[in-house]
Amino acid sequence: MKIPTPIPPTLAPFFQEYDLRRLDLQQGRGTIIERVLQFGNREEIRWLFGAYPRAEIRAWVEQWGDLALPEPHRTFWRLVLGLEDLQ
Repeated sequence: MKIPTPIPPTLAPFFQEYDLRRLDLQQGRGTIIERVLQFGNREEIRWLFGAYPRAEIRAWVEQWGDLALPEPHRTFWRLVLGLEDLQ
């Protein structure tokens, strides 16, 4: 099991109700995945995929993406993660 690095401080504006130094990466993974997929830049998204297995991010999008991610983020991540058929 890899030890994830701390949440990048550049994501702080999207976690205003949390102290990033104390946010547990396992207990808060749903919130972290949601916010990084929605608001993260390339470097922050790279961090997310280094902190969590792609399969876990994919499973989150499959389970929660329709409820938690607005368009066009939802469609984009479904395509990137292979959850959407290209017709």
